[in-house]
Amino acid sequence: MAGKKLYRSVQDRKIAGVCGGLADYLDADPTVVRIIALILLVCASFGLWAYLIIWLLAPENPAI
Repeated sequence: MAGKKLYRSVQDRKIAGVCGGLADYLDADPTVVRIIALILLVCASFGLWAYLIIWLLAPENPAI
């Protein structure tokens, strides 16, 4: 993952593009990342805080 940066997805977004961007960064399926984020949100407030922090700090992907 050297040289990769975390961006919010512009094309694969449902709310803010956080899960889509995280899936691009991890080379994972966006649906799986969304399910994991939902589980973290329901089971612990960690998911909500992580989502909000990434939403605020990660820029949108400039390469469309």
